[in-house]
Parts: sequence; C-alpha cells; structure tokens
Amino acid sequence: MSDDTTEDLHAEALEALRRLVDSADASFHDGQFEAIETLVRGRSRALVVQRTGWGKSAVYFVATLLLRRRGTGPTILVSPLLALMRDQVAAAERAGVRAASINSANPLEWNDILARLRSDELDVLLVSPERLNNPRFRDEQLPALMARVGLLVVDEAHCISDWGHDFRPDYRRLRDLIAGMPVGVPVLATTATANERVVHDVEEQLGSGGVGVLTIRGPLARKSLRLGVLRLPDAATRLAWLLSHLGDLPGSGIIYALTVSAAEDTARLLREAGHAVRAYTGQTDPAEREESERLLKENRVKALVATSALGMGFDKPDLAFVLHLGAPSTPVAYYQQVGRAGRASDRADVLLLPGPEDQAIWQYFATSSMPDEAKATAVLDELAHEGGPLSTVALEARVDIRRSRLELLLKVLDVDGAVARVQGGWLSTGLPWRYDAERYGRIAEARTREQQAMIAYETTTGCRMEFLQRELDDPAAAPCGRCDNCTAPWYPTDVAAQASASADAAMNRVGVLVEPRAQWPSGMDKLGLGLRGNIARDDRLEPGRVLARLTDLGWGGPLRALFATGTPDAEISPSLADACVRVLADWEWETRPAAVVAMPSRSRPLLVASLARTISEVGRLPLLGSLALTAAAPSGDGGNSAYRLAGVAESFMVEPELAESLAALDGAPILLVDDLVDSRWTITVAGRLLRRAGAGPVLPFALAARA
Repeated sequence: MSDDTTEDLHAEALEALRRLVDSADASFHDGQFEAIETLVRGRSRALVVQRTGWGKSAVYFVATLLLRRRGTGPTILVSPLLALMRDQVAAAERAGVRAASINSANPLEWNDILARLRSDELDVLLVSPERLNNPRFRDEQLPALMARVGLLVVDEAHCISDWGHDFRPDYRRLRDLIAGMPVGVPVLATTATANERVVHDVEEQLGSGGVGVLTIRGPLARKSLRLGVLRLPDAATRLAWLLSHLGDLPGSGIIYALTVSAAEDTARLLREAGHAVRAYTGQTDPAEREESERLLKENRVKALVATSALGMGFDKPDLAFVLHLGAPSTPVAYYQQVGRAGRASDRADVLLLPGPEDQAIWQYFATSSMPDEAKATAVLDELAHEGGPLSTVALEARVDIRRSRLELLLKVLDVDGAVARVQGGWLSTGLPWRYDAERYGRIAEARTREQQAMIAYETTTGCRMEFLQRELDDPAAAPCGRCDNCTAPWYPTDVAAQASASADAAMNRVGVLVEPRAQWPSGMDKLGLGLRGNIARDDRLEPGRVLARLTDLGWGGPLRALFATGTPDAEISPSLADACVRVLADWEWETRPAAVVAMPSRSRPLLVASLARTISEVGRLPLLGSLALTAAAPSGDGGNSAYRLAGVAESFMVEPELAESLAALDGAPILLVDDLVDSRWTITVAGRLLRRAGAGPVLPFALAARA
C-alpha cells in the first residue's frame, strides 16, 4: 500500500483522465477509479469486466502515468490484435504516455524500441501474446523487462480462458508469467466479453500464489444499440436487401460475413452497385488492412465488409451500424462484434440477417484449440526420438498434421509443459503429458450449447439485449426498450426489383481460378519420395478452374450439400452441369483443349464420370478415359501438405491405351476433370503423369474447391 490518500490520488487521477480524453469536465465512470486505486495505491491485481466503450484503456493509461510518477518501471500491455495495438498507441500519445509496440508488422523497429526501453524512454510496451514465446524475446529481453515492470496489463483477458469465445493458447502462457511476477507489481486484466465461468477462470489465473483479485463488473447493456434480426429466405435475398438499403443506413459501419469468399464477393457486388466499401479479411494484405481501418475512421468508405479479422480493438467511437450476413457461432462473439458500434453516439443500428447455411458453415470451420490425443502423441514421440530441436517444417514432414493444426497443437503442448520452443524449433521437455479427455469433452459440449444459444437469440420473442446480457451472466440484465422485440421492427423489409436482379446475377456467378502448384513440400525424402525444390516446368499444371468454392455465397450452398457426408454418389445434376459449361465458356484459354481425361474416384465415380462425359459431349471433345488407380490407393484427404502428397504420389498410372491417345494429340492441351480440389496434390500428381506420358499442357477443372 502506498502513502497516497484516496482523496489525493483521486484528484491526480482525474487530472490525468481529463488530459487523456481532452475534456476539462470529464469524470470517472463507476469502477474506473476503484480499479486505478487498486493498481496504484494497493499495488494489487484487478479484473475489469465492462462493456465496450466504458473506458478500460483509461484505467491502464492513467494508472501507468501515476505509477511512473512514483518511480516504477514501464507497463507491459499484452494485446491480441494489430488494429488494437495501433489504436492503443495513438490513445497513449494523446495522454502523454510514451508507448510503442513489438509485433509481426514492425520487426525493423524492434531494436530501436528495445533501446528506448533500456534508456527508460518508454512508458508502455505493447506486445502480442505470441511474442512472449519467441525464443529470443523470451530468453533475452523478457527477463530484464519483468525485473523492472511497473504494471502488467492483459487486454481482452477472456482469451486467457479456454472457456472464452476467442481462446488463444498463447494467452495461457500468461498464467506462468503472472505467477512469476515480483511481489507488489500490480496486474490488470480487462474484457467486455466474459460470462461467470470465464470470469472465475481468469480470476484463478490472476490470483496464482494466493494473491487477492478485485473484480469490477458493470452492466453490459449498450444503451445506444438498437438490435434487430431480419430472417430472409436465402443468401440472394439478403444481398438484395443490402443493395436496397445500405445507402439508407446512417454514417458508416461494418458488414460482417462468415467466410473470406463471402466478404470479398459481397464487397465486389456492393462496389459494382456504386457503394464505397472494401473487403477486410485475414487474407487481406496488412498494409491494405491498415489503410481500410483509416478510411473507415475518416468516414471515407460506407462500410468494411469483414470477417472476424476485424474484431477486438477496432476503435471508431461513432461507428453507426453493424450488420451481419450470417450469424457468428456464439452470442458472446456476436456481442463482442456489435460492440464496435455506438460507443460515442446516441444510437447505432445493429441488424443480424441469419442464413439457413450458418450452421453448416460453423461446422465447416470448426477448428478446436483442444489437442487430438493420437496426433499429440505422434508429435511428442518424434521430438523425443530426435533428442534435439526440430523446426515446424521438419516436424511437419514426420507427422500427418496440417501446418496450421500442427502450430496450434505445439502451442497447446508448450503451455502444458510437454514441449518448449527454442532457437531452431521445438524440443521435448521430457515431462509427462496426459490427455485430459474429460476437460476437452466439457469444452466441446459448451461450444455446442453456445451454438444452440445463438439460434435461440435469432428466434427469441423477448428483448434481444437482455438475451445477450444473460448469456454473459450480467446480473443487471433487463429489457432495453429499443430492439425490434421491445418495440417493433425498425428496419425495412422490402427488396428492390433491380437489387434482386443484381444479387441473383452475383449469386449465379461461376468460375474460380485454381493456381498450379510450383514447389514440392519440404521433407519429402523423410517419407521415401525423392521430390524436392521446384516442380519442373514441363511437369506442372496450367492454371485451372472450379465452378465455386464450398464457402462461396452462391454455388457454395449446393456444392456443400453435394459433398456433405452421407450424400450418395449420383450423376451430375442438370443445373450443376449447365453451370460448369458456363465456366468453360468463359475460360479465356490460349489454346482450346483437344480432349478430356477424368480422374479416377473411389467415393464419387458416378459424379466424376458424368461430369467428364457432359463436358465431352457439350464441348465436342473426345473423352480419352480416366487415369487408373494403382494398388497404392489414395490415403484420404486429411493431414498436412507433405503427407497428402505422399498419400497420392504413387496412387495413379497412365495405362497404355490412354498413353497412345495422348501421343496422338501431338502435344495439344487436355482438360483434366475431377470433383473436388483441396490440397491440389492429386491433380498435380496426375498432371505430371499425363505430361510424362506425352500430353501437352494439362488444364484442371473441378466442381469445387474447399476454400
């Protein structure tokens, strides 16, 4: 406990707050000063659960200023997203707080930032949770930082809890960091999206070592938000509604979509209709994402059409609306996203347009932070056998796990203490690891309940804000008096005829480019295959086409149904056949294919054969037949790139009759027909075989691509 009296500290903190918000008559919200006093005067730990816009950043910036005046070291602020970091650095500068961030977007600045830290010229260092386990940062810089840290802040603290809606394994590492904090160093955790279960989990991790934690929890209702749900029959009608009414919405806002392709397709359609919008996804170039954020903040675009990549931390206080084309999988995630709107305005419109395909998309994207026991054991066995560090790339060549899943699994094993990230890769610690099936089962059940709750939100006849508050265990949950159920629908429901025509045309678009593979995966020699480096130019495919991606708004729906587990094999439907013919008609190839070759299929032989036959007949191209399956049949479509290639590398052959037909074409292009493109290794291997058997350029065509 410091010598400050509550009255003196309040006056000093209030002066700092007013400078931060640039208002001479600003005052603290309920709970803000209590949190600041806990950190500065009590040098203790606090968890703040308050609605978006309440002023959680004011707590840690004011506390930082006051602690620095009292001779403490800098604040370390763990922040999850680049957009959030940019906004926080800008907010700190307005308050006279010297702040900088170390993240993946500014590696050229790291040395200068660390030099400023060593010379005590920084008050706040923002780091991503992933950076905490970078071997160089963790081993060389972090110990010195933690020895002189004045305050540790964990923003978006629900990410600590694997019960949270946005759990990240790297956040669990904070538990050990907090446990090792010097005595008397305050810790602050903040979030706007935590139910009681998550609150208790975070409290437990903050209170390691028996340290007390003050939890300050306020009402989560957002009085400015006017919630509504408009159920329309299909994706085309939802797009038509958007085309009809986007211009009528006030100000600027965010339109959320569930998939990258949906965001990009919707943005393109809106731009073609004259609306100033941009797509914003995890695949958008970082510089373009930063520019898009700036344009939205300056109201120079009507909306960003975004995936969940634009979520936590985007700070535009006057954001006027948030629309959702399709529902997130949990009410808590929905609350977090709509919380971007109306932070500094009297009203903001929030409308959900759910779709019948939402649940299929939730299932399609269901990626778990929970490890698979067999795959975890395989990773641990390989690391133990090696006896030294293995890079992720080298490990990928030894275990049948895709890169993204492998990286996530390694993080989970790391925070569980079974592996360690070191210079050169990953190392087994030798500590025993037990698969906690009961715990992971409970979490999976919770995820299912959350999806059911999201559907209940869509159909409730009660207050929508109250529903979201109850999902967050807010004791102050009460009817809002503003949503479409408390009053009446505030949104139009009509759709303009021209908008319907435009949306139908957009939904009926066909054709997606398939880029050819140009390089073999690393480590194929470990799997007994002498494939390395670049694929020889004469062995490569040409750019190909698919009708659509499974995640697309238009044809993605019928294709998802076609490829769903349990759908029986059948000949291609007339509508899909017509759409495929349109793709081929629009294909601007340099030289028209001279013949068609089909891929062999064990799961959908009728579908592939009928598709190849239809293309042959309509295009008046000879159907040369199919490649043949060898005894080494394809091993399935799971696993990482190296294993997927290994699974098909020796699975096909060109029989003599087909080889003779290819040779007779004298090097003319052929069209290689398949049902589904995923890793592209199946068609890559087949194309290489065909080229070596005498075929000319090989152009792949398939019904669908996974993403």
